[in-house]
This record gives sequence, structure tokens and C-alpha cells, in this order.
Amino acid sequence: MPDYTASAKAAAEAATTALRGLGSIRDDLAGLYRDLHAHPELSFAEHRTAAEVARRAGELGYDVTTGVGRTGVVAVLANGPGPTVLLRADFDALPVRERTGLDYASTTEGVMHACGHDMHVTCLLGALGLLAEARSLWSGTVLGVFQPAEEIGQGARAMLDDGFYERFGTPDIVLGQHVAPFPAGMIGAHAGPAFAATDALKVVMYGRGAHGSRPEASVDPVVMAASTVLRLQTVVSREVPAGETAVVTVGALNAGTKDNIIPDEAELKLNIRTYKDEVRTKVLGAVERIVRGEAVVAGAEREPDITEIDSFPVLVNDADALARTMAAVGAVIGADKVIDPGPVTGSEDVGLFGTEAQVPVCYWLFGGVDAEEFGAAFAAGTRDRDIPSNHSPFFAPLVEPTLTTGVTALTTAALAWLGA
Repeated sequence: MPDYTASAKAAAEAATTALRGLGSIRDDLAGLYRDLHAHPELSFAEHRTAAEVARRAGELGYDVTTGVGRTGVVAVLANGPGPTVLLRADFDALPVRERTGLDYASTTEGVMHACGHDMHVTCLLGALGLLAEARSLWSGTVLGVFQPAEEIGQGARAMLDDGFYERFGTPDIVLGQHVAPFPAGMIGAHAGPAFAATDALKVVMYGRGAHGSRPEASVDPVVMAASTVLRLQTVVSREVPAGETAVVTVGALNAGTKDNIIPDEAELKLNIRTYKDEVRTKVLGAVERIVRGEAVVAGAEREPDITEIDSFPVLVNDADALARTMAAVGAVIGADKVIDPGPVTGSEDVGLFGTEAQVPVCYWLFGGVDAEEFGAAFAAGTRDRDIPSNHSPFFAPLVEPTLTTGVTALTTAALAWLGA
């Protein structure tokens, strides 16, 4: 692997100069973050968010295009010859009822920025502003990509299918980040398969309804579904080799309307995470076999329906690109603050921007938890209980130093790739 010490030093020097402007915009960015958090919008319905992003990016001097992939926004700043660097943030929220108690908590009932996409948007706008002000330090083109519908795995594909490369050019590098439940001020980056592939499935199991007092007249889909849930727990423990990684989660089971009615059907929703094609094939095959087998054992008169809800590919970080980027970021924030967390079982569709164009991707995590709280929970062995994770109704990144770290990382990463 090449030695990036010299290039990291140059990028760090440029970033240090560019970041001098952060102090004057930090309060405004914090206000923006709180506003976005209070007004979350679901996938492909991010109209208010997109309008605010477009307005702010336009005021920064970027050429802005809205409605890309339905609700996506692309901000372009061309600054002479040089590489094209794509910086991406997602901006959809989740159907989660917020329970943080924050004074800027969601004002939309049942919808919450429970994954930190509001922080991603704020950090990217901050980085775009600093890069615009520091145009004398770099040459090339910056593509600020604000992507919808990441949570349902459709946003990146929608933007690409909307002629992204033809309209905005092919990037030389794809850069992005995701806030995570570890200490604020830290960066986590892993080379190779870094985020798992996801397959989300809906399963409908069909029985025969009857009165609750006469179960012998039924084929009970509740029992059928319950047995299926239990049997699915054996897929990872008994069919996936111990050296491989897979996760099978049944996130929803719905059946029936009343205590004394045996229903006609039951619905399950499954989420599967894998890193390798052969493991994915094995797990999907096992899930289908178990679902159909349990229906046969139960005496079901109709086969189950198995349909795909959404799918994410494995996100693979290019090793050289990651080394080059993190060398620069570490030179600014401190090399001891850049760690390798190993592969995570979360999923991301940002990788499509790279794989479709066959260009490298570098995607990292940045912490959003108070360091002392995290340290105490870790020492007590209560991290999973006491530190809310992404998608939790209690998830809320610490505004600072999370915001400063995210803006710093994106700005420095961009300068590590733009021409001098």
C-alpha cells in the first residue's frame, strides 16, 4: 500500500486553513441540526428538508439541482481542472415515535430522525460551506449529494436511474460518513466489506380460520408463524459456518384481530444481514426452506408467500482510498482518534455510487455519544443497555463535538482528493 504521509500532511495543512471558518458557522449549523431533527420526513417525502438543503447550498454558491431521484438534491461547485469528489449525506427519517425528551424533539407524530441523518445533512452543508470559502486551496469539482430514501434502500438507485452520471459527471471518489453510538470526537473506518448486505422479506403464512373454542376446525397460522420464528433462530447457529457472519431477525409478526378468533393468515417481516454472496445464498435458502416446511408440517392448504421488501448490497471500502483519506483525517484530528471498528452489521446504499461507476468508496463512522457516559457504560458492561443505538426512540447524537468532528472529517477527506 502506498505511503500517504506526504499527501496527508498537505491535505491537513489545507484543511486546517479551511476549518478556521468553522467557528463562525458552528452556531448556525447547530440550529439547522435542531430544526431538521424537529421536522423529520419519511423516505421519498423529504420535501421540506430538500427545499432547505437546496436553499442553503445555493446561497453557498453551488449549482443546485432538485428532484433528482424524486426528492434528492445535488449541489455542484466546479473550481477548475482536477478530480471530481462526491460527498454524500442521506436525509430521510424513520417511522419511530421519539422518546428523547429533547426540547427540539420531533414535532411529527410517529416519525423521528432515529438514525442521525439530520446530523449527516448538517455536516455536509457545513463542509460545502468551508470548501466554497477555501476555493483558493483546491481545484476540481465537488458534488454534494443529498440522498433520499436510504432507510428503504431505494434512494441511491433512484438517483442513479435518474441519469446521475450523465447529468453531473462521474466521480473519482465517493466519500461519506454515518454517526454511530460511540464516543464523539472519534472516527471509525474499516477497509474491505465494511457494512453488511441486507435482505428484507415479507412472509405471509396461510391457515384456515375458526372459532377460538374449536381449534380442531382450523389450521392455526399463529402457531405456524410462532414455530417458524423459533426455527429461524437455528439458521445462523446451525447452518452458517462459525467463521462467517450472518444475522436473521424477525422484526414483526402480525396476526388476528380478537382473542376468540383463529385468523386465516399471519404475516412476518424478516431482516437478514450477510457479507458474502455464498453466505447470503445459504441463509436465504434456509429461510425459504423453513417457512415452506413449517407450512407443510402445519397442514396448510396454501403455500406461503415470500416477497422482497428491500435489499442493500455489501458496502466495500477500497483499502487504498480508506488509507489515503484516514491518513489526512488523522493528521487533523489526531491519529489516535481514528480506529478500526471492524465490519458492522448495519447496511448502506451509498456504495452504489461507487460500484456503478467502478470508482473507490470510502465511508466511515463518527461518534455521537458523550465520551464519559460511553466510558462508564463500557466499564460497567452496560453499553448495550445504557447507550441508545441507531433506530432507537432514544437515539440523539450529542450536538458537540459530533458536529465539529463530522464537518472536519468531510472537509479534510475532500481536500485529500481534490487537486492542490
